[in-house]
Amino acid sequence: MKLQQLRYIWEVAHHDLNVSATAQSLYTSQPGISKQIKLLEDELGVEVFARSGKHLTRITPAGETIIEKAGEILRKVESIKQVAQEFSNEKKGSLSIATTHTQARYALPEVIARFIEKYPEVSLHMHQGSPIQIAEMAAEGLVDFAIATEGLELFGDLVMMPCYNWNRCILVPKGHPLAKVDKLTLELVAEHPIVTYVFGFTGRSKLDEAFIKLGLEPKVVFTATDADVIKTYVRLGLGIGIVAHMAHDEQKDADLVALDASHLFEPSTTVIGCRRGTFLRGYMYEFVEYFAPHLSREMVNMALGKSNRSELDELFQTLRLPSK
Repeated sequence: MKLQQLRYIWEVAHHDLNVSATAQSLYTSQPGISKQIKLLEDELGVEVFARSGKHLTRITPAGETIIEKAGEILRKVESIKQVAQEFSNEKKGSLSIATTHTQARYALPEVIARFIEKYPEVSLHMHQGSPIQIAEMAAEGLVDFAIATEGLELFGDLVMMPCYNWNRCILVPKGHPLAKVDKLTLELVAEHPIVTYVFGFTGRSKLDEAFIKLGLEPKVVFTATDADVIKTYVRLGLGIGIVAHMAHDEQKDADLVALDASHLFEPSTTVIGCRRGTFLRGYMYEFVEYFAPHLSREMVNMALGKSNRSELDELFQTLRLPSK
């Protein structure tokens, strides 16, 4: 059994069983991958993949377990490499982050600029997706950190650390009736068509919970994952926008009025998560602290040492998070 063979079955499984696409991503030949997979199956005495002719059709039950174990082994190998790199050159390496558009566009730029200035030889990679996609990437070891507001709690093998609280604002064009209201209420908001985030994105659940609690049914006419897209459609008159307050730029969005909605919705918490057992290099700890200053190396190590979510919650329950 070779590490190369384990890498091949893992990659094929994560390329929708497309051996050709896997070969391209690994800069090798399709026949070479097929041959190594067959040699591994012969050695193990079970099929990892079911076939129809020369085509892989599905992962077998045995293959599911084998591929899961292969992923664990490959992550261990990567951790060993990280340890070696940390001692050979502590300021050179890579850092990969999976996050949502809102975090990438509004919360991370200053942090990343500061990080790159100190660690110019660290290759930084950012992946954007839905909270579920982000959590999956972190759980599978495809990225070092996941940063999101929702979805990460679904993956028990992620250690999630709270970074900051945030709330929403309601965006309307100048002259809109809501801009003249003395006291904004959910009942008034519900009278207007709403443009906001797709369900499962950027604290959307808190928004829905607030309306449900009062027995209101909001008229959500358009949803998007990108706050800038939401603002575009508010400008077109499609409806009022409900976005993260940090997504409003007083200069760039001077044509829109931002109405504070923090009294209407429960605050949401953005968290940063990494896979339990991940070896964190020195610059990775520093990145976390740049993003959330209360998450010092000591605090992160304490969090990584907790065995379950209740212990994590207890660790952070007295922490006063900053607000954005």
